[in-house]
Amino acid sequence: MKIFSIYKICVKTAVAQAAAYRFDFFLSLLITFAGSLGFPLAALLIYGAGAGFPGWSFYEVLLIQSVFTVSQALARVCLGNMLWETMQHVREGTFETVLLKPMDPLGYMIATTFSPDSFGNFLCGLALFGYAAAHVRFAPLPAVLSGILLFAAGVAVMAGIQLIMAALSFKWVGNARLPEIFAGVEAFGQYPIAIFPAAVRAVVSFVIPVGLVGFFPAAALLGRAGAEAFGPAGLGLLFLGLGVWVYRHMIRLYKGVGG
Repeated sequence: MKIFSIYKICVKTAVAQAAAYRFDFFLSLLITFAGSLGFPLAALLIYGAGAGFPGWSFYEVLLIQSVFTVSQALARVCLGNMLWETMQHVREGTFETVLLKPMDPLGYMIATTFSPDSFGNFLCGLALFGYAAAHVRFAPLPAVLSGILLFAAGVAVMAGIQLIMAALSFKWVGNARLPEIFAGVEAFGQYPIAIFPAAVRAVVSFVIPVGLVGFFPAAALLGRAGAEAFGPAGLGLLFLGLGVWVYRHMIRLYKGVGG
């Protein structure tokens, strides 16, 4: 309860800091909102040209991309600055100040790295989801509940990977390009994975299960997710647990400036 209380205070502080310069905050909100429209724009151009993804309508693909955008934005809001803050502490040798705090170091880092910079992405994802939902037919309630479960697993995957990337900063202080590499893998989750070769489908489902970030939850909402979707769901929790364990383990290995 103490950690949740501190987290709540840190969230309020981060929002207040962002809102202190209102024009900058709303401009950033507008830019990130507009930036997230790039995903559906690509699908719109594909379907507008008479092509498409076999077996999937434009609005079904838009639903996948909206779920992907919301999941990605949630992870960035809650943990998006985790890598950069950890890297800065390690480079400057100031992580000792975190270790001296009267609370769990991981809990402190999560609380203090909350960032409202991706609020625009989150709002855009919700708007796209509402628009797509008005043009598709959802499956019965049990399938919708399974879609919510898969969505939560997708957020867990994103959180776990963010923690793992941040943890690597304790030894690999030059890993600033790592998020860009992951972004290339993550992008597979915004499309129907059936369009990819079998090897790629296996990777995005069972190795780095980014299919949970967009495709599997949306497919469940539409009643098009088979039993194979729930294997990756278990991996979502595994990734989150692995991320927590790796970060805590790397804290114990921390020895000062430069890792």
